[in-house]
Amino acid sequence: MKNTFILFTFFILSVSCFISCGDDCSIVCPAGEILTIDCTCTSVEIESEDENVTSNITSNTTWTSDKSWILKGRIVVESGSTLTIQPGTIVKGEAGAEENATALIIARGAKVMAEGTRDLPIIFTSVADQIVSGQVKSPNLDKSLNGLWGGVIILGNAPISADAAAVQIEGIPPSDQNGLYGGTDAADNSGVLRYVSIRHGGTDIGEGNEINGLTLGGVGTGTVIDYVEVASNVDDGIEFFGGTVNCTNLIVYNQGDDAFDADQAYAGTVDNFVGIAGSQSDHSLEFDGPEGPGTGTYTFRNGSLKGWNEAGAGGGEYADMRDGVTCNIESCYFFNYSNDSDFELDGDPESANYTNGTIVFIDLEFNTSHLTEGNLQVTDIFVDKGTLDAFSAKQANASIVTAPTVGADVSVFTSWTLSDAEGLLTGF
Repeated sequence: MKNTFILFTFFILSVSCFISCGDDCSIVCPAGEILTIDCTCTSVEIESEDENVTSNITSNTTWTSDKSWILKGRIVVESGSTLTIQPGTIVKGEAGAEENATALIIARGAKVMAEGTRDLPIIFTSVADQIVSGQVKSPNLDKSLNGLWGGVIILGNAPISADAAAVQIEGIPPSDQNGLYGGTDAADNSGVLRYVSIRHGGTDIGEGNEINGLTLGGVGTGTVIDYVEVASNVDDGIEFFGGTVNCTNLIVYNQGDDAFDADQAYAGTVDNFVGIAGSQSDHSLEFDGPEGPGTGTYTFRNGSLKGWNEAGAGGGEYADMRDGVTCNIESCYFFNYSNDSDFELDGDPESANYTNGTIVFIDLEFNTSHLTEGNLQVTDIFVDKGTLDAFSAKQANASIVTAPTVGADVSVFTSWTLSDAEGLLTGF
């Protein structure tokens, strides 16, 4: 009973001061400080108790910033309910594996209103993290630790292209019907995520069934996703499963698989995004096409993507265009990748989509000046071109540079992200 103990201490100190100081002690202490028995003011930190969250949210609920909220399992905000999370709030997930993995799920028909600020971001992290409201950097966890809890999943009623109009999201057991996503409402509103950092997650619930840092399934254009960071997640950083939501100012650090993944005919736009690979990262971009009826073209623009490189070798690929994807990639800067990194445009129908203009590249810049085995050319980077005779054919618009003229505005990620607190935004 931490609070009770501190308040009892305040009472004893106050009584002691009254007895010992009497009329000789006329000091008035400022807010947040108390008067001690020797007639001096001292600050005392009032610590709050953690609040355990053990059951689904079935009515409008607010999580306040004066305590840490502990997810004790898979917590669902059920349809018809809104979860409001105050600026500066810390949400921590317990460790858990397989079907007991912890996660916060916003079901179809529910909303989350998580509106942090630059000064008071909302942070999702592990229960092992000793971070408190007002801090940005953990006092005890290494920035690269992952898999300590699950992640955040938002599900909506916007269209998807899958085996059915609505399907079960990956990372959630099929027995939990709150995991369904997809529908016919392109303007569906699942709430707001703004100035939110999601860290150290990605617990698997089974082979090939992982929880991403932020999963967006069938999320509609009525939803606001702006200023969001995912740091050190086992699987993808941010993945779009269909939907139409437009996102701005996204940053992913040290993902175990892909930084940004989009499939099932996602039909939105991502503007101003950063990816910073770690030693275990795979692709910075992995883009898939439809998996059933329906089509969707999406756009990623104004991105800066940093690979993992040590002395010319290392993990991390530029991108992978897969499964009949139709998309636009515009004004993106790639740097610090290894000699072995490539931008995959494999066979048909990907190369056909490229040549007929449904995959469009505009102003892509690659910095290879750091490589120890000679400077690569664009055609060396796009080594898997399928039926393309040369990458320079039609709409390529890619070049080798030593300094970028395109890319993200990284200044929007300073002061509130773990990436900035750890000094990872240098060199962009």
